[in-house]
Amino acid sequence: MKFIVSSTRLLKELQTIAGIIQTNNTLPILDNFLFTLDDNELVVSASDLETNMSVTLEVNGEGKGLLALPARILLDTLKTFPEQPLTFVVDDNKTSVELSSDYGKYALSCLDGNEFPRFPEVEDASTANLPATSLAEAIQKTIFATGNDDLRPVMSGVFFQFSSESLIFVATDAHKLVRYKRTDLSSDNTAEFIMPKKPLNLLRQSLLTANEVKVIYNETNAQFEYGNVILNCRLIDGRYPNYEAVIPRENPNKLLIDRVSLLTSIKRVAIFSNKTTHQIRLKLAGNALNISAEDLDFANRAHERLSCDYEGSDMEIGFNSRFLIEMLSNLESDVVRMEMSAPNKAGLIMPADTTEEGEDLLMLVMPVMLNA
Repeated sequence: MKFIVSSTRLLKELQTIAGIIQTNNTLPILDNFLFTLDDNELVVSASDLETNMSVTLEVNGEGKGLLALPARILLDTLKTFPEQPLTFVVDDNKTSVELSSDYGKYALSCLDGNEFPRFPEVEDASTANLPATSLAEAIQKTIFATGNDDLRPVMSGVFFQFSSESLIFVATDAHKLVRYKRTDLSSDNTAEFIMPKKPLNLLRQSLLTANEVKVIYNETNAQFEYGNVILNCRLIDGRYPNYEAVIPRENPNKLLIDRVSLLTSIKRVAIFSNKTTHQIRLKLAGNALNISAEDLDFANRAHERLSCDYEGSDMEIGFNSRFLIEMLSNLESDVVRMEMSAPNKAGLIMPADTTEEGEDLLMLVMPVMLNA
């Protein structure tokens, strides 16, 4: 078993899947990449048992077989090479691999590839084809709003809702919620499933060079195929909360304001807020938005005034500044619209001008109780 491959190409492909490998694997075999050679086709895989990812590349190879090579030492070695062909030769006992470069030879210990966990088959599956850029955009717009509460695992992922009319992606941690809807995309099959955060982050990073993604899914697993990459993961089991029920429908108080001005103002004022609550106060009156914060423990306070376009009754409402900063940072429009009904009810944030046709983005943030 022998193959010759470009050093930079191999490094690039290994870095695509390296994010799966954990530092504290319960199975030692998971600290390795699985190399599967079939003459001139090489498939390299990584797994953490919940998520599996593989890349396929063409090599100059001889023979067939599979073996597991230590991921960390292989990556660290490849990073030191400029572009050049590398030759991998497996010894007869399949316990060591000799790596030859222009500079010398190196021996890596290897393990039997048959011990490596296999990708689960996605049986009785449905499929959908999505533009890679649209899926990457959906992940980018929603993943920051997912929760980290182990007691509520369904909130630690992004909810995918496919129908013949639209594709909807939702994330919430009970304090903030994001719903990203694409009415220009649809699926032949109606489906709902919850994707974990880790594979979504891997997808977001590796989708940039792809054109189309084939999504294969059933009740327990989802598989994403794009370019030369396959990502397979176990879905989060459970029923997602009824997110539509928490979105307020009647919001008579409407605010239009420059996004960057609002974001930078909140960032400055938030420095002076209480370090536990991160509370800031928004006071709306006429065409003025007053943003203030104070930390009574240290007698710190800040106040700024911004011009805006406001329609509604005068009101004061408090928010966690970190949530507002996250939301405004993940919007791209120049102007944002905020809609509110009362100081004790959720506020909505959305782009005032949608950049893409068929794109509908809504963000919800829960208020905090204001100090007297």
